Amino acid sequence: MATCGEVLVKLLERYGVEQVFGIPGVHTVELYRGLASSSINHVTPRHEQGAGFMADGYARTRGKPGVCFIITGPGMTNITTAMGQAYADSIPMLVISSVQSRNQLGGGRGKLHELPSQSALVAGVAAFSHTLMSAAELPSVLARAFALFQAGRPRPVHIEIPLDVLVENADDLLDSQPVSITPAGPSPAAIKQMAGLLANAKRPLILAGGGAIDAAGALTQLAEKLDAPVALTINAKGMLASSHPLLIGSTQSLDPTREIIEGADVVLAIGTELAETDYDITFQGHFKIPGTLLRIDIDPDQTVRNFPPKVALVSDARTAAEALVAAVNEETLTERQSDWGHKRAAALKETLTASWDEATRGQTLFLETVLEVLPDVVLVGDSTQPVYTGNLTLDLDKPRRWFNSSTGYGTLGYALPAAVGAWLGSQDAGERNPVACLIGDGGLQFTLSELASAVEARTPIIVLLWNNQGYEEIKKYMVNRAIEPVGVDIYTPDFIGVAKALGCAAEAVSSVEQLKTALNAANDRQGPTVIEIDQRRWMNGLKAL
Repeated sequence: MATCGEVLVKLLERYGVEQVFGIPGVHTVELYRGLASSSINHVTPRHEQGAGFMADGYARTRGKPGVCFIITGPGMTNITTAMGQAYADSIPMLVISSVQSRNQLGGGRGKLHELPSQSALVAGVAAFSHTLMSAAELPSVLARAFALFQAGRPRPVHIEIPLDVLVENADDLLDSQPVSITPAGPSPAAIKQMAGLLANAKRPLILAGGGAIDAAGALTQLAEKLDAPVALTINAKGMLASSHPLLIGSTQSLDPTREIIEGADVVLAIGTELAETDYDITFQGHFKIPGTLLRIDIDPDQTVRNFPPKVALVSDARTAAEALVAAVNEETLTERQSDWGHKRAAALKETLTASWDEATRGQTLFLETVLEVLPDVVLVGDSTQPVYTGNLTLDLDKPRRWFNSSTGYGTLGYALPAAVGAWLGSQDAGERNPVACLIGDGGLQFTLSELASAVEARTPIIVLLWNNQGYEEIKKYMVNRAIEPVGVDIYTPDFIGVAKALGCAAEAVSSVEQLKTALNAANDRQGPTVIEIDQRRWMNGLKAL
């Protein structure tokens, strides 16, 4: 007899699932009955939040949903923060959990791991939550989840399976086949209207978000046809190569970039929420789009949020961008304003480069050194100062190589477990890229135990620990608001000693040359490395040069 749990594993294999993240427990062991004999690799985090962050990082580099096996009750409360980050950034994540037996659901009888309603718990951080009331429902609910991942706005999906359903006979489901859904294509009428507006624009501009990450090639062609400057959100970095003359970076929060956006007569926003954490990370307000706004998004609801458009198109970003490239006839293009496009983008880069303060230049040098030694590195960031800086100053040559938790939901502790997942996703995708975690001393203490998971999973991630002995960014924020700092000067442990005790290589560096040597050594190792950069020593070393 094949149980529901065993058939679930077989169906996940048929959907192309290669990795599962989870911590086995008495309520989930039946999910593991068929796992050992499957082709799916299992990684054990040290906390269910870590499982969710690993699945998130995996999905971003692999381009496929990250999958978690999570225990009833505390496992679900632990993973909700990770689901919130994935929900905010539209990351595909499948969370499969156990739940009390059907006759015990919502009973309030004090059963082990009991919650009144797990579905209610995750309602705000999941596209949907489904309770499997019989094994027979399994193929249809998986089809619903993967249809969303393949053709909708991808977000976490939660499927909970009662303990008695997990062991139910599911022999008749063994022949179930996966669904394959093609994303919605663009409306020809809307494409024609948008193409006409873009062709007649004298100062066109493109705002591209993470939802358009697979449309990089077509959007580059479109920008070049239109001589349109392109601004990218944090999750879209790399869609245009760093050296592309039309790229104006991810600096929409800064006044010089806003001046260009406000000067555009037609703005195409594709795959972006146009939300605060993409366009106002200084939280000053006043981001404006006075020109004619065109919006393309896979989510109909999102096309009218924050900034209402003149023309909206519900479509997969890649097919829509390709259709626009074909529809924009170069012979009918209005002559661009003479100082637009390439010239404005070049002038903006010079203006911004000259404006960076000492701290920004020092942190940028740190990031550029990492890229010099490891040009193909995937940089997974937390909420920490070099990440905030890199969001503004760093541009990359390929997408899926810069993402972090400082935007969207904005959690701490994300980067370490997400980097583990990102490395696994990169390997499964055949990229074999090195992966570095950018994290502060405060954030690392949220998920420090996941260093042991990285050792166990043999993931050679490089943890770049930016140590400023506390929550310095929040401390500055309090001081700037005339609030006496409280709770921000936290105890800082011996990270090098802790890392070594957990099985990692570890060392501290304070100069560019030391960092280069440490990065090269870390890249040659089979396991994880922690490289600690003391902020004060790093900045003082630069002053001495």
